[in-house]
Amino acid sequence: MIQLNRIKHALLALILLPVLVACGPGQEQEEITDVIVYGGTSGAITAAIQAKKMGKSVIVVSPDTHLGGLTAGGLGWTDTGKKEVIGGLSREFYQRVYDKYQEEGAWKWEDREDFGNKGQGTPAIDGAFRTMWIFEPHVAEEVYDEWVEELGIEVLRDEWLDRENGVTVEEGKITAIRTLSGKEFTGKMFIDATYEGDLMAAAGVSYHVGREANSVYGEAWNGVQTGVYHHKHHFKVLDQPIDPYWIPGDPSSGLLPRISAEDPGVKGEGDNKVQAYCFRTCMSNHPDNRVPFPRPANYDSTQYELLVRIFDAGWREWFGKFDMIPNRKTDTNNHGPFSSDNIGMNYDYPEASYERRKEIIKEHEDYQKGLLYFVANDPRVPKETQEEFQKWGLAKDEFTDNGNWPHQIYVREARRMIGSYVMTENELLQKKPTPESVGMGSYTIDSHNIQRYVDENGHVHNEGDIGVPLPQPYEIAYGSLVPKKEEIQNLVVPVAVSASHIAFGSIRMEPVFMILGQSAATAAVMAMEQGIPVQDLPYAELRTRLLADGQVLTLEDRIQ
Repeated sequence: MIQLNRIKHALLALILLPVLVACGPGQEQEEITDVIVYGGTSGAITAAIQAKKMGKSVIVVSPDTHLGGLTAGGLGWTDTGKKEVIGGLSREFYQRVYDKYQEEGAWKWEDREDFGNKGQGTPAIDGAFRTMWIFEPHVAEEVYDEWVEELGIEVLRDEWLDRENGVTVEEGKITAIRTLSGKEFTGKMFIDATYEGDLMAAAGVSYHVGREANSVYGEAWNGVQTGVYHHKHHFKVLDQPIDPYWIPGDPSSGLLPRISAEDPGVKGEGDNKVQAYCFRTCMSNHPDNRVPFPRPANYDSTQYELLVRIFDAGWREWFGKFDMIPNRKTDTNNHGPFSSDNIGMNYDYPEASYERRKEIIKEHEDYQKGLLYFVANDPRVPKETQEEFQKWGLAKDEFTDNGNWPHQIYVREARRMIGSYVMTENELLQKKPTPESVGMGSYTIDSHNIQRYVDENGHVHNEGDIGVPLPQPYEIAYGSLVPKKEEIQNLVVPVAVSASHIAFGSIRMEPVFMILGQSAATAAVMAMEQGIPVQDLPYAELRTRLLADGQVLTLEDRIQ
């Protein structure tokens, strides 16, 4: 009998051994989690949902307090591209948004009929649901919060990865991550779904920051793009050139603020600069749901001297990107030569410490708040523009715990992994086939401005704003989600994906991040179940599961 009990105890120990982790002094033992998702972005949430739906244990370790990244942070005028290639959990998100707007009380500040259809209402996969692509920030956040609660997904918020010593790697696999609070999370598979790629970088995965030279991947639209004027965010939209000096024509008087004295570089050559960031502000023109644009404590009207000269040159498109979302609110984005994009002030953000990033974010906030206050109050602003703008304010019922200001800065680009496969403009423009599709993108190849400089004629210019149409939606390679096998074998990266700067300019759309989050989690779970590196997962098996879960992988799969 004693011998039998010993055998039973030994067997029990063997069973429990794989799911117990070694803990430090005073810590309780914890189970090993199947999938650990680091990040609170839209891609992080769909990754966690997919892992949970596949029957695995999952924890979301989020540095963010609010879930959803930019989707819940002001980007309510969704950059969809071709909606028919948005499937799976990404499409379900927009279905859930539609359902939210059918609830009683959803239309507090506006009649639904007054808002109209405005590009929503496309059928879902089976025609049983409808989708809504334009929405208020708080609605998106409610969808994410309710979704994870519905599935019982554990979410730890305000937990920041210890980027110096918080990633344990053994024999090519991450075994645990630790946050600055001292919490440790041991897992079998890891997903880095941050905009910055912090877990990826801390694990020793290769990545790139800035623009590659065109020669690196045989591209045309990467690198420095002086002399290229796409969109309407350049100075060529004006009828006259703009002098950059305090005293026009006198370089000795110094440059106006927000203009770089550096040479922009050689066209087509690479640099370490990233496209400009901003906040997607949510404004309202409803008298009962707006607050006046606040005056920053360090407000300096001289920071907007360049805008005065642009107004003086006749520019009147201040309201060009006040995209209307429900309840008389906007998703307000950058528009014109001088706008919310804080050009040239974010170059060190991707690699910066948390403290330095907070400084950069604060500087961006002060700049953009100051810009809004300036236009609403400075007497040098054209009267017709100012009087109309004074009818607007920050939406009183949005971002209520942050002074009605978005909690997420628009990190349009930070680190980008150099993975098993690198997506380039050649795949997007159909010049080169894409292997092993795990989702599709369809938005224009798009980069915001990167520099503001003085040309050889003494005139100010913006550089880096690129918009190249696509012939059709494109496939995104599985290899762009996984590191090189010799680096890490149990990490998938659906946001800071392996792509050139200019290819990332299209891939970086929020619906695509949700698509890739689902595919990343599917691959992680399947590789875990087979006990193999994510790089060795048979694509045919992955493809079958993705299609079964509603993903659109090729044009033949698109939603009709």
